[in-house]
Amino acid sequence: MYYIESKSSDPCFNLALEQYVFDSLSRSHSYFMLWQNDNAIIVGKHQNTVAEINEGYVREHEIRVVRRLSGGGAVYHDMGNINFTFIVDKESGLFDFSKFCMPLVRALKSIGVEAEVNGRNDMTIDGRKFSGNSQYSKEGRTMHHGTVMYDSDLNTLEKALNVSSDKIKSKGCRSVRSRVTNVRPYVKNDMETEQFFKILRDYMFRENQLVLYELTQKDLEAVERLKKERYGTWHWNYGFSPKYAVEKKRRIEGCGSIEVHMNVEHGVITDMVFFGDYFSDTDSSSLSELLKGCRLCRPDLSERLKTVQAGRYFHNLTNEQLLDILLQ
Repeated sequence: MYYIESKSSDPCFNLALEQYVFDSLSRSHSYFMLWQNDNAIIVGKHQNTVAEINEGYVREHEIRVVRRLSGGGAVYHDMGNINFTFIVDKESGLFDFSKFCMPLVRALKSIGVEAEVNGRNDMTIDGRKFSGNSQYSKEGRTMHHGTVMYDSDLNTLEKALNVSSDKIKSKGCRSVRSRVTNVRPYVKNDMETEQFFKILRDYMFRENQLVLYELTQKDLEAVERLKKERYGTWHWNYGFSPKYAVEKKRRIEGCGSIEVHMNVEHGVITDMVFFGDYFSDTDSSSLSELLKGCRLCRPDLSERLKTVQAGRYFHNLTNEQLLDILLQ
């Protein structure tokens, strides 16, 4: 397994670097990366960006907003947060988060911090989240990435993100601040983020027998091109979401939030788009195309969905649950 460390704190560059390593570096190796973004919100692939951020606060505080390749929810990054990425061959089964999180749990235990993998895609300390994780799979490869909030500004995190009330309620908490934490308060021998970064890196080198990979000038130029063409564009990070006549939203335990925006004429679906913090193995745009032209009624929708599994588009969702959302 090769180790790659980004020297940049630019979120557009770092997300482009992830994709470049995933798409372009030799598949005969696995990769592990550590990186940091300064003052950024990273939104999930399927999310409606405008709905996930406090736009006025984000603009006033010059917080960058960038979309990633993987699903899941929006997260806040600053220099008190450390991001990690595994890029490996995909094994049987989908979204096995614990396999990639446990090395981080063991690394924290080595400095006296008792953490655990909890919920759908979280790592927690004393029941409070310090790490969110997500995955992206394509052509037999998986990219798993996550955060480690060591000493992040939790006040900015809370003000910059629009977290829906149903997500807070599902965690049994009153606010974002009450359900998240930094790692630093739990470290027995206090240290700065830079020292924690080094300890984490050294631990991962020992556990995974990592070999340093130095990015070449050719690599860096390719990353810059990808940054310019995708991650630095408004179209990718925000996109254009037209007004829809029908909007439905539901949060499903084990799946996440799903929003359906539809245009319906004379009882027939003419256009449809899905948003949410769900994970998927297949892009939901193909499901939207399948359902266009279908009458918005259970018999017709059931017939149209006979050939597909909703769980391919929305992890842990059944066809019946999808019908309930569409028809609620």
